[in-house]
Amino acid sequence: MRYLHTMVRVHDLDASLAFYCNHLGLVETRRNNYESGRFTLVFLAAPDDAAQAKQNAAPLVELTYNWDTEDYDGGRNFGHLAYEVDDIYATCQRLMDGGVTINRPPHDGRMAFVRSPDNISIELLQKGEALAPQAPWAEMSNTGEW
Repeated sequence: MRYLHTMVRVHDLDASLAFYCNHLGLVETRRNNYESGRFTLVFLAAPDDAAQAKQNAAPLVELTYNWDTEDYDGGRNFGHLAYEVDDIYATCQRLMDGGVTINRPPHDGRMAFVRSPDNISIELLQKGEALAPQAPWAEMSNTGEW
């Protein structure tokens, strides 16, 4: 397992970038705009980690800017912690066997979400290419929020 990023939702992308980059000193390593989903993801790294971050080899802060206005109450501005795993199905099975609810099963062999006992959302991402969809994961329904 490898730590990937922490996601934070932001209201004003320019103001957030000014804070994180100009004031705090983080470096933008990549940016993706998603027209169909109406959001932008900006990944930031500490200056000493920037070169490694461009190769997905250092932890990042992911700023998520939703183009449509939304109030983030109840801690919704903090998104999730993300970890890359060698086998998403084996990881989810181990968690389930330990009594953890899989809130967003890995239907696609790529991504799953669980919650910590303190209700922190944890994203699990398959290392490399997605695994082929397989039962029972492909048929499982989402549970609660993730």
